[in-house]
Amino acid sequence: MSGEQTKEVVEEGGESPHWYKERAERNRQRALLLKKSKLVAHPYAKNADDVAGTQVRQLKVQGKKVIDSGGGFLIEEDDELEREMLEFADEPGPILIDLPTCEECNKQFQESYLMKTFNYNVCDGCRDREDKHSLITKTEAKETYLLRDHDFDLREPPLKFILKANPHRAAHGHMKLYLHVQIEKRALEVWGSEEALVEEKEKRDVKRQETKIKKFNKKVKQLRMEIRSSMYDKTKKATHVHVFGPDTYNEDDDTYTHTCTECEYEETYEKM
Repeated sequence: MSGEQTKEVVEEGGESPHWYKERAERNRQRALLLKKSKLVAHPYAKNADDVAGTQVRQLKVQGKKVIDSGGGFLIEEDDELEREMLEFADEPGPILIDLPTCEECNKQFQESYLMKTFNYNVCDGCRDREDKHSLITKTEAKETYLLRDHDFDLREPPLKFILKANPHRAAHGHMKLYLHVQIEKRALEVWGSEEALVEEKEKRDVKRQETKIKKFNKKVKQLRMEIRSSMYDKTKKATHVHVFGPDTYNEDDDTYTHTCTECEYEETYEKM
């Protein structure tokens, strides 16, 4: 039965499918009890011989025929009601199955890989593994769409994923793969629009570049300090030490003179 036929059953009867099933079950149980009471007068007989030998007790109460069930209560005998209830109980109920509709071709389908794995309403015939319905790792999704961990797991509805062994880092366990189109939709929910996402990425790129420049300048400054400290020797004396050349004798005053070979300082003295 199609979805439209199911709706017609509910609208014409004025009853919900849930109420319809409950009423059918109640009538079925009542009909079975009535039928059993006619065959077995006492349901608590110990063996089959007792049952076969027991006669059905029919009574008349206020002008109506009733059957003594032997269990402490009377059941109204109504053959027409019994027949109607049994027919109603045996009648199959409406098939209430809401098939999902593919978001690509707008056709109903029973099951698909994307529906089963990611709860995404797309049939197997419309599945595009290379582009629209490709998979993306959680790390790449966080970097590309600026998402945080709670955007994947805590924001409703939580995004489904599959686990796959990491081909580059086998020791780090499995990586989580998400459906790309669902990641894009979640990013729009977080940032509001594609333009806002692009603007935020540009801001972060500028900030990241400024941080790199600051780190570079800090390293250059540190390098300069290391070079200057290596050139400066604290053990070296601050005053100049003269290195004199050969002495020259002055006959006029009987003195000697010698000159520094580095700073041309001249000194005259007397020899004892």
